[in-house]
Order: sequence, then C-alpha cells, then structure tokens
Amino acid sequence: MNRKLSNLATFLFVFLAPAIALAAPVSTGEGERAVYGFAMALAVGLAALGGGLGQGRAVAAALEGICRNPNAAGKVLVPMLLGLAFVESLVIFALIISFTVGGNIAPTIGT
Repeated sequence: MNRKLSNLATFLFVFLAPAIALAAPVSTGEGERAVYGFAMALAVGLAALGGGLGQGRAVAAALEGICRNPNAAGKVLVPMLLGLAFVESLVIFALIISFTVGGNIAPTIGT
C-alpha cells in the first residue's frame, strides 16, 4: 500500500508541479526566471533519473544473461551497448529541449 501511495504522490508531483508553476500570476520580476530554471532542472533531472534506472536494468539483465550462458557474451554485449546508447540519447534530447525552451522563453519574460 505504501508503494502505491508513493507512486501516486510522485505522479501527482511530477505532473501537477508544472501546472501550478504556470498558473502563477504574471509578474515582471526574477521569480519567473527562477520558475523556468526550476522547470528546466526538473525536466533534465527526471530524464536522467529515468535513463539511469533504465540503463541499470538493461545492464543487470545483460549481465545475468551472460552469467547464465558465458558463451553468449559476444551476442549480448553489442545489443546491450546499442540499447544503452539509445537510452542515453533520450536524456541528451531532454537536455537540449530544456535549454532550447529556456532560451526561447527567458528573453520574453517581462515584456
């Protein structure tokens, strides 16, 4: 029960925190830049967290397969590395999108 409640709280925080931040009244101060900076950090942090968890599971499964059948190490290694590269590319895309959005929005704040 605690795990379901924890998952629900995490889900609500991740999806409602940006809505609360964007529903804030418009001001021309530095507070808006802080909100966008927090949103960018949250986006990259969540992407890195998900990517790290995915990579950890992929490596664990590959190593378990290699331990069960050491002769399959060559056949398992290349697809595992390719999968890790794809997972890491999603984290890099999140970083690029975050900086792009932040760069496009930050100059328009207060105008």
